[in-house]
Amino acid sequence: MNKLPKEKRDQLILVGVGTLLLLILIGFGLIRPQYAAIAGTNAQINAARNHLQTMEDTIKKADTTSAQLADLTYTLTQTEGDMASGDPAQWIYNTIRNFKEHYKVDISVNSQLSMGEVDLLAHFPYKQLKVTVGGSAYYHDLGKFISDFENTFPHARITNLTLEPVGATGGTSGTGDSGEKLTFRMDIIVLANPTRSQS
Repeated sequence: MNKLPKEKRDQLILVGVGTLLLLILIGFGLIRPQYAAIAGTNAQINAARNHLQTMEDTIKKADTTSAQLADLTYTLTQTEGDMASGDPAQWIYNTIRNFKEHYKVDISVNSQLSMGEVDLLAHFPYKQLKVTVGGSAYYHDLGKFISDFENTFPHARITNLTLEPVGATGGTSGTGDSGEKLTFRMDIIVLANPTRSQS
């Protein structure tokens, strides 16, 4: 092999170094940004695929969710059917009158009906009806009445129950066993659906 003269060799080295620098510039200036753009595009494609998968899963669950909503709506409607509706005063008076017919309890409404916000939970979507009732009954009859009332009307509760012997309040009983009979006073609180009640 013939040796190249020094000028040719220097030119060849310069061409090689220039080519190498040009390749490096092309790599950093053109190819590397393209790889970054491709990586960004791939990330967007993966995000879009994940979003599409989520939407497809939601669409597949739509029938199930619709059926669950229908079931919950039916349950809510049935539950609201037990709440006070229409004229609240008439509803609560009729409810108490009809319910007490099956019990040996003398009961009368002692106060006006009051309707207001539910004091147990804030921002509750229903109203609260409150009425004070009083009367007389034997202890076990009253206990059965209260228990059955709260079990029959799950949206009602009895509060502020006070009991006294009949003689202590000056009441009289026509029977000889008045010592066992009690007078009572209690508040009955009932939920009312404001959309179904008249103001």
